Amino acid sequence: MTAEVADRLFDAIERGDYTDIEALWADDVAVWHSGDQADNDRALALRVIRWFLRTTATRRYEILDRQFFDGGFVQQHVLHADATHGASIELRVCIVIKVGADGRITRIDEYFDPADMAPLLTS
Repeated sequence: MTAEVADRLFDAIERGDYTDIEALWADDVAVWHSGDQADNDRALALRVIRWFLRTTATRRYEILDRQFFDGGFVQQHVLHADATHGASIELRVCIVIKVGADGRITRIDEYFDPADMAPLLTS
């Protein structure tokens, strides 16, 4: 089940399918990104996802490694994205995702260099 959740999540992000992403997240999901001072709750984390989907025209994951553990997985990837205003990023990420018994994501910890997101923040 965890492998299906992983595949579905990254496929949904690549396709820009906000509804599918939202459905995968538990109501009490906690999301932390490099640079955050504290965990984001579901509402804030989904606002970040919505912003990312609106800001980028294309998204593609180059998965370098994915390892499963009881209740989740860790993945290393390079996120390739093209902004709607023409800039591009190649963001190297390590992400740890915990999945509940119901198949919904309960926690995300995402490690990357926030400076690599700068091209998306300028227009």
